[in-house]
Amino acid sequence: MIKFDTKVQYLKYQVLKEVARHAHNGDLMEHVLDIPKDIVSGDVPTMRCCVYKERAILAERVKMAINTDRSKNNVIQTIDIACDECPVGGYEVTASCRGCIAHRCAEACPRQAITFDSQQKAHIDKSKCVECGLCAKVCPYNAIVNYQRPCEKACKVNAITMDDNKKAVINDDKCIACGACVYQCPFGAITDRSFILDVIKLLKESNDNNEYKIYAVVAPSIASQFSYVSLGQVISGIKKLGFYSVVEAALGADLTAYLEAQELASKGFLTSSCCPAFVAYIKKEFPKMVEHISHNLSPMAVLAKYIKDNDPQAKVIFIGPCTAKKMEIKEETVRPYVDSVLTFEELQALFDSRDLKLSTLKEDVLDNASYFGRIFARSGGLSDAIKQAMLEQKIDFDLKPKVCDGIEECKTALLKASHNVLDANFIEGMACIDGCIGGAGCLTHGVKSKAEVDKYGKLAYEKTINEAISVIK
Repeated sequence: MIKFDTKVQYLKYQVLKEVARHAHNGDLMEHVLDIPKDIVSGDVPTMRCCVYKERAILAERVKMAINTDRSKNNVIQTIDIACDECPVGGYEVTASCRGCIAHRCAEACPRQAITFDSQQKAHIDKSKCVECGLCAKVCPYNAIVNYQRPCEKACKVNAITMDDNKKAVINDDKCIACGACVYQCPFGAITDRSFILDVIKLLKESNDNNEYKIYAVVAPSIASQFSYVSLGQVISGIKKLGFYSVVEAALGADLTAYLEAQELASKGFLTSSCCPAFVAYIKKEFPKMVEHISHNLSPMAVLAKYIKDNDPQAKVIFIGPCTAKKMEIKEETVRPYVDSVLTFEELQALFDSRDLKLSTLKEDVLDNASYFGRIFARSGGLSDAIKQAMLEQKIDFDLKPKVCDGIEECKTALLKASHNVLDANFIEGMACIDGCIGGAGCLTHGVKSKAEVDKYGKLAYEKTINEAISVIK
């Protein structure tokens, strides 16, 4: 049985599972109000101050799972009613305050938010503080520290602030949909909207009418997930859900590496296009660097395009760890090829909504890519693949990659590149720490994931990129 990292993930999974179960049965709207009661039964609260608040929050989760409000563009949304348990945080005076008489902190404060007690110890009036941090900068004892909320700390692009009621607010103009805040919020007050009902509708229509075939394009990071069964059993389970075929996104990664190697050699400098959160970050924060983004589609989109070019009636669902993929499929260059996205969390909910016991299924085969395509799932894998692609194509180019593990490293590299002081000619940008295996939609996150991805890559039947892409070139 799957073990989630946190109870927040488990609650999210429970809601998705119940929504999916009723959607399969065709009675979702009849039972939509019952789902919170079914999950939190009885009159004793298990996590919140009262059972009624628990159910109210779960009702909001149900709305996110059903995705009732399609007017909101960003897939990352806050659940206001759930965002009230974190300490106010911000700048606090610690016990290190020595009660000095210089009072530099008060002099620096633009809002007169700092006062002193009889011992000359400083105190911050939160009703006046604007979190500018000037007091902390001038304190000679470093006695004022910034206690950030988990969501603010997790967001490395500063897209999260607090409103007048101290509720988390997401700035859509800055948000890159990486989902770091979703995973780190201890109260589950931030979540990603789900397209699980869209997928169920496509599956039901396909099974009822046979008008089209539905392909599952699966991210290579699946090798680090569903550890309670074999990968072959997971593939069988996906087909049991009604998918016609399961294809590795790693095959698209092979083709991306092959083409990106050519593009890099031609242009001399390039930033990767595989991670949609990284691409969004460049567009929002470094617009002058947009011209350097690889013109190749992401592995997901490249493979989906190939599938639809060969079967115009096909429907393609991407399954992976990435919440940003839910934003990528809205892009004009991607929208025609990918019909919807599921995270691994949502896939697990789908399995259990149909009472599929994966451990009882026979093993199917997933072998459509090379080792190099499969290691795209971890940080550094793309650079390794491009090096191999240049070798196989006999491209004479001195590859000097800068592997950026997480958005903070991406920011540093882009800053240097924008000022022509980066000692590299290729930026591999991964918004999530460790790469795709650290995505917010993973079932579990752990250091063993890297080893699992490499192990999975070595099992590939195709040993070179050329061998892997020979069927789609």
